[in-house]
Amino acid sequence: MIVCIAEKPSVAKDIAKVIGANVAHDGYMEGNGYQVTWTFGHLCTLKEPHDYTPSWKPWALSMLPMIPERFGIKLIDDKGIAKQFATIEKLMQNADSIVNCGDAGQEGELIQRWVMQKAKAHCPVQRLWISSLTEESIREGFQNLKPQDDYKPLYEAGLCRAIGDWLLGMNATRLYTIKYGQQRQVLSIGRVQTPTLALIVNRQLEIQNFVPQQYWVLSTIYRDTIFNATKGKISNEEEGRGAMAAIEGRDFEVTDIQAKKGTEAPPRLYDLTSLQVDCNKKFGFSADKTLQLIQSLYEKKFTTYPRVDTTYLSDDIYPKCPTILNGLLPYAPLTQVLVGKKLPKSKKVFDSSKVTDHHAIIPTGVNPSGGDMSYDEKRVYDLVARHFIAVFYPDCKFLTTTVLGQVQADKEAVEFKTSGKQIEEEGWRVVFAWGKKQQTDEADDEERKDDEEKTLPHFDKGEHGPHLPTLAEKWTTPPKPYTEATLLRAMETAGKTVDDEELRDAMKENGIGRPSTRAAIIETLFRRNYIKKDRKSLSATATGVELIGLIREDLLKSAELTGRWEKKLREIEAQKYSAQQFIGELKQMVSEIVMQVMQDNTNRRITVEQPEEKKPAKKKSAKKNS
Repeated sequence: MIVCIAEKPSVAKDIAKVIGANVAHDGYMEGNGYQVTWTFGHLCTLKEPHDYTPSWKPWALSMLPMIPERFGIKLIDDKGIAKQFATIEKLMQNADSIVNCGDAGQEGELIQRWVMQKAKAHCPVQRLWISSLTEESIREGFQNLKPQDDYKPLYEAGLCRAIGDWLLGMNATRLYTIKYGQQRQVLSIGRVQTPTLALIVNRQLEIQNFVPQQYWVLSTIYRDTIFNATKGKISNEEEGRGAMAAIEGRDFEVTDIQAKKGTEAPPRLYDLTSLQVDCNKKFGFSADKTLQLIQSLYEKKFTTYPRVDTTYLSDDIYPKCPTILNGLLPYAPLTQVLVGKKLPKSKKVFDSSKVTDHHAIIPTGVNPSGGDMSYDEKRVYDLVARHFIAVFYPDCKFLTTTVLGQVQADKEAVEFKTSGKQIEEEGWRVVFAWGKKQQTDEADDEERKDDEEKTLPHFDKGEHGPHLPTLAEKWTTPPKPYTEATLLRAMETAGKTVDDEELRDAMKENGIGRPSTRAAIIETLFRRNYIKKDRKSLSATATGVELIGLIREDLLKSAELTGRWEKKLREIEAQKYSAQQFIGELKQMVSEIVMQVMQDNTNRRITVEQPEEKKPAKKKSAKKNS
């Protein structure tokens, strides 16, 4: 008998249907030589300190650091989990072979391997590795099962991540709680959560300590068009007044007109982070909510595997794209223009060298119009579908016009400049404009303002006439607080501000956390009452600010240093770095941190700040919830 184990009951049922295991039993499906069972996500976890030795149960500085000689796993203490595990264990003990059907990623590999270890499975194991849950994808996956050993580096990376989180979390949390907490307050320290909190605290301190600087800008209005002086900021008002007086009453002359043609490629396909960023900007969704929605769309077979960190497709997806496009029936007016034509194959979209485990998030081609989607799922799906369609449309072509002018003063000419952009061929932009109703959402309103194109009237070189000069007083502005969207980007690039897509891709391996875990990290910071949200802006609580101020060890709070550890985890997965060496370095780091904190003779304590009570949510109408 072949035992297949999936990560969720719903996924197990999809697999069972395809392979013919149609007889339902308590905890598994059976038929056609298969038994298909499931976990509920994690059934096992690393042992707690007191499981290794009773002396580690009390929280005491004398017991730190806690470093087990060998890490072990145990079943999570839950009756439902215990019952399901008993079923799995019985099936695996009698199995001829096992197919690991866990989610095709690092965490999915860890979940299932721990269950197999706990169940003492001794038969051969194969791996089902698929990017969508459509019947075609499952069937194709079973025809191309891989040896379990092929994914050993993936498991080792996941295990190292779990051990690293245990070593740092268990030791540093107890260390800081005992040393600096008060009133039974637990100070939670984490390998990724603490550097993430530090990003928010540091930005908050930048804003609080920001000293605005006054400056003036000289501009003039000629033929209802604003021209700005090319000299830029003027630091002295008297100088600005003098410059304005010098050009008053004199003609403005157009000295040069430059027109430059340009193209704009379609936006990239989505990885999880970029989807979370867009959903936060456009709809105000939290990172966690977006993850739940796209995970649901994956399980409902509408989109591909979501926990990915690439915006590329592998070359083998290209032949399937016409079929996928044909399945997007609600978008027929957009896809029909592509039917019957050879689809473009851009290197910005199809590049197998940029794809490791999974490709970018795209539709599966299952018709979304007849499916069971919530209103919010439809909004997320719409973004994914439009991005996929758009990559096969031509570039947007535009004309950028720059007009230079001057006003001759007594001593020298004062030069001015303005520019505008005109769309000549919309190209892919029609995909995002089609079918859109007038937006009222605040986030979309801001986006529209950012996206508005400034068009210029026709100017002739040498023309001249009266103008109206102005001198505007301005102040430098502080950096903006993080939103979930900008925080996700900062986590992706270890705190560095990067706008260029290609440079961001290069920095992803140094980002902190994984795309699939960043949402949970942000939610943890909320739950610990270390951060709070005002509309979209994130800020640290007094406890969060004090905690980061208290931590002197850069390894605990530096996004850049944590990013280097993340890179090593990725190198373990790619068999470029030793798992044993990584664990050894972690143990040494934890020992050094404990020693450094123990030597602090100050009597510092952190403020206990209680979380704000949430007001009861107003009931929404049934229509809005649909």
